[in-house]
Amino acid sequence: MCEERFELPVDSGAVARYVGIATFMRAPRIADLARVDVGLVGVPFDLGLAYRPGARHGPVQVREASRLIRRINPTTGVFPFELCQVADVGDIATHPLDLLASIDLIRDFFRTLREHDVRPVAIGGDHSITLPILRGLFDGTPLGVVQFDAHADTLDEFYGTKINHATPFRRATEEGLIDPQRVIQIGLRGTQWGRDDIAFSLHAGMRCITYDEYEAIGRAAVIEEIRRVVGDGPTYLTFDVDGLDPIYAPGTAVPEPGGLSMRDAQVILRSLTGLNIVGGDVVEVSPPLDPSGLTAVNAANLMFEILCLVAVARGQ
Repeated sequence: MCEERFELPVDSGAVARYVGIATFMRAPRIADLARVDVGLVGVPFDLGLAYRPGARHGPVQVREASRLIRRINPTTGVFPFELCQVADVGDIATHPLDLLASIDLIRDFFRTLREHDVRPVAIGGDHSITLPILRGLFDGTPLGVVQFDAHADTLDEFYGTKINHATPFRRATEEGLIDPQRVIQIGLRGTQWGRDDIAFSLHAGMRCITYDEYEAIGRAAVIEEIRRVVGDGPTYLTFDVDGLDPIYAPGTAVPEPGGLSMRDAQVILRSLTGLNIVGGDVVEVSPPLDPSGLTAVNAANLMFEILCLVAVARGQ
């Protein structure tokens, strides 16, 4: 639907950042999906966590932190708000006590976005939200996935349950939502429950880059590997903030020492400009665990980087 002019974010150079009701990156709040190309979505849900909850509060704090974001990417020059209509389309009204009902609500919301040809960039919420997002976006063609994470999230069960933040990419593979041959997991390094924690990923054909391998082959090689694995097909990008070193994201449920720097994350994401990124999310931001607000600031910046990728792909 890209037109010559779009409703732009509030200009923080003209209106002080602390003025007005917060939206993601001060983008316009638009409820009419027929007017939207890229939708910024809050998914306040953390019933998929087994330890240290709080990610349900992620969207509200990331909205506040995103007041800091300006309009143009300093490296790629991408001005996402001029490429297509970007809007904050609100939060999903998840159920605070019912995991399965919430999973269906999330799926239905993203299905509605797909039916209106709106590409989503979401803030969670814990990583279980990616499964219903993929269910909602599925149009019959399995997606590729670029996953930044300390953990593979491909366990079969966790505490006797099948849907939680440790299982989304196993379920998505089993349901045919994603093509495991076009999935790459970057930054894996967490201590493991058992020797087969990432066995499903490997056996399914996913490309698993541990942080040890990341250091061994270097950032440029990892960028090339991402491009090789996902190719030019439709691809979803998911960024668990525990993929970052905890010095950059202390406010998360399961912090793992020795992870990516924000600089690494920015360079990698910017280098993916031009890929067919159909949507993305940033998950596991838990404001109660980070009184400084640093995690939310970094999550907002990651969200902006993903928005730039999605806007370029949507505008092509």
